[in-house]
Amino acid sequence: MTEPAPGAREREVLRSRRGSRERLGDRAFAMNLELAIGARGATTSAEIRERHGSMPPDRRDEARYTVAGRVVLRRSFGKLVFLVLRDRSGDLQIVGSEADLPPEDFALLEEIDLGDLVAASGPVGTTRKGELSIFAQRLAMLSKALRPLPEKWRGLRDPDLQQRYRYLQLATDPDSRRVVDARARTLRAFRRVLDERAFVEVETPVLHPTAGGAIARPFVTHHRALDVDLSLRIALELYLKRLLVGGLERVYEIGRVFRNEGIDRDHNPEFTMLEAYQAYGDYETMMELGKALVCAAAEEVRGSLRFSYQGRELDLSGAWPRVTVLGSVSDATGEEIALDRPDLGAIAERHGIEVHPTWGPGKIALELFEKLVEGDLWGPVFVCDFPREVSPLARPHRGSPGLVEHFDLVIAGMEIIPAYSELSDPDEQRRSFEIQAEARRRGEEETHPLDEDFLQALEHGMPPAGGLGLGVDRLLMILADAPSIRDVILFPHHRPQG
Repeated sequence: MTEPAPGAREREVLRSRRGSRERLGDRAFAMNLELAIGARGATTSAEIRERHGSMPPDRRDEARYTVAGRVVLRRSFGKLVFLVLRDRSGDLQIVGSEADLPPEDFALLEEIDLGDLVAASGPVGTTRKGELSIFAQRLAMLSKALRPLPEKWRGLRDPDLQQRYRYLQLATDPDSRRVVDARARTLRAFRRVLDERAFVEVETPVLHPTAGGAIARPFVTHHRALDVDLSLRIALELYLKRLLVGGLERVYEIGRVFRNEGIDRDHNPEFTMLEAYQAYGDYETMMELGKALVCAAAEEVRGSLRFSYQGRELDLSGAWPRVTVLGSVSDATGEEIALDRPDLGAIAERHGIEVHPTWGPGKIALELFEKLVEGDLWGPVFVCDFPREVSPLARPHRGSPGLVEHFDLVIAGMEIIPAYSELSDPDEQRRSFEIQAEARRRGEEETHPLDEDFLQALEHGMPPAGGLGLGVDRLLMILADAPSIRDVILFPHHRPQG
């Protein structure tokens, strides 16, 4: 299907529908204003089916209802017109008969097109064929659709058009609404798990003077009143840690973050994160919390911890295995990988990884992991103990020099949760930031900036803590069985149409 641009046929339909609206004028809308207002409290089609779904054919009940929705089917037989209205819960037939409707309401039926928003009031009953229906005694035009909906059978099949015109996909394909429902259910499950553990939900700034909490390129804007440049946040982390300093020992936030990066299967520049921080916890604590969050969402959306994603089974039940970054790369390359090996660059190049001259051994090891290991981890699996060089906000590992207490939860080849034992020592944090600053001086573009305001907060004392970030959209891909992150974001960004 081509995009809904106004070609010759479309222009003719537009003229016809505008003519219909002009013929109606204020008359149809004004004379049915009372019914239109009553539609605000309309009964849903699902409620009517639940109450009267067992009614035998060719019956009418004394119960009267007002329903409202979009016309998705219209059949006319002269003095009898059948409409199918679609509301948020499903479809319901409306029977419009000259014998039941006032003359002005029956005349309105001639002006109703597919896509119009209509309200109807009357008793519930069934047709001779047993179709549950509202036998309209009043009818109101609530909104005239000047443009037609996509054709019923062809619909919006092109994924790009589905994303670009999401409102049309939702209007014509009820199954597409399951992603919206899955997101709502997932967020409810998250909040339930965190509320049960006495976490407090908070809101922190979206505009940051320093883009920290992750290593990513920010979007930059200018604050005219203050005459300063600010960045859209790339993470929620550093302000939530400030709250730990302030004595809020368990906090979380669900919010949008923005990274000025490319678009692919599991990356989008604007996405939703859940970040949670717990004083007197560590990354072991976050493993338990992360598993609880993922399992609660799976139970809520899929009804089970075992289900299929893209034709392959996922099993979230039981214990989740752990591997280490260096150990998994050693298995993948067939040689022992350690950060003090002088030939790490040569090993990476043998595996088709071009090594940037500014990369240290930790960055090379991470690239080996991402290219050779991560995509094959169906999971769920906890990937533990990252090089310090690539994780500047995590606490040094208690037993392995050069590493930090950082894990990634990987499911279906995607990082779903990164989590740390948080670095709370301000002097150690400054040294980690300085390592990043040195990498930037050597030419590495994406490094963590030195945030003096955050360091000042740490100098007032932050309790030892564990923290995690959960990529809500990536988890939704799995729970909704969607192949791309853009399928679970209602309005992803697109290149301008030429």
